[in-house]
Amino acid sequence: MKRTVFILLAMFSIITGCTKTESTRTSGIDTIDNITYFSTTYYVYGFSFSGAKLVATTTSPEPDIILYVNSDFLPSRLTLQSNNLKPSFFKVGDFSDEAAAKSAFDNLKTVSVSESQWMEMADPIQVNQVWIYRSGTDTYAKIRIVSTVNETRNSLPYGECKFEWVYQSDGSLTFP
Repeated sequence: MKRTVFILLAMFSIITGCTKTESTRTSGIDTIDNITYFSTTYYVYGFSFSGAKLVATTTSPEPDIILYVNSDFLPSRLTLQSNNLKPSFFKVGDFSDEAAAKSAFDNLKTVSVSESQWMEMADPIQVNQVWIYRSGTDTYAKIRIVSTVNETRNSLPYGECKFEWVYQSDGSLTFP
């Protein structure tokens, strides 16, 4: 009897002690688009830096950034937008090619931005740009635009943005 209790106790200890918690990514390469979905309301998927994943605009918390195709211009322009009630984007620069943009992104360890330099949206976004994003809670991400698609699909404006990012959750503008 004691042996059975001991074995059951040991098995319970092993099973409950083996829960694996995976840490959330703080960097990566991801893609967002402007496809509109419908369930009980219309929504799109944006990106959450703190969650490191695509998030619907109907969830709480909402995504940090969404992609918008501004058809008021010819040709239309892709923009990154945020819904955190403050100017949230700062363009570090436009670079001539992928190597220069990647080098600038990788070497960007710290940045200083005055309040007047923040913009409401990243407009327009283009390949080989580097941006800084500021959340509503003053956490930051640096973003490198890897590729974009800006075209008409099924008679609707379609946009897609592949981006590399590094998230800094401690509230500083110093990136690892």
